[in-house]
Amino acid sequence: MQHTIPLFPLSHGLFPDGMLPLQIFEVRYLDLLKRCHQQQLPFGVAWIKEGSEVKVPGEVPLLHDVGCLAHVREFEQVQPTFFRVLCQGGLRFQLHDVQPGPFGVWQGSVNYLAQDPEVEVPMSMQAHADRLGKVIATAQQKGLLDKLPIFPPTT
Repeated sequence: MQHTIPLFPLSHGLFPDGMLPLQIFEVRYLDLLKRCHQQQLPFGVAWIKEGSEVKVPGEVPLLHDVGCLAHVREFEQVQPTFFRVLCQGGLRFQLHDVQPGPFGVWQGSVNYLAQDPEVEVPMSMQAHADRLGKVIATAQQKGLLDKLPIFPPTT
């Protein structure tokens, strides 16, 4: 089943449960992010293959086929035309079609993809997992867990 969602094209991707800090100043995204925050609705982050994050008249960005939903977790209106937003990645989606939408926000026709199953850490990656565990434990001991660029749970 296809759904139509607003898209936020970026020069980098977002992964499920990933952290995405944004500074919003373009009029088209001020309205989108305010509505998403108030209505607790996600928007789609699509990775740009070709084109610009900032709107260029007449340019249609070429986007990768797979994106990720972004859920607003923190919202700060610094000024009437400047927001600081922290988002968390949700479900991935397959992007089928991109069309212009209200206020210049791209709209995507998408199918949601199943979540990846949880798996054990492979032995080849265990040293990295142990190192991350030490970073988390140190931050926890120093009361700095909220400063790490990851969302709970951290266990």
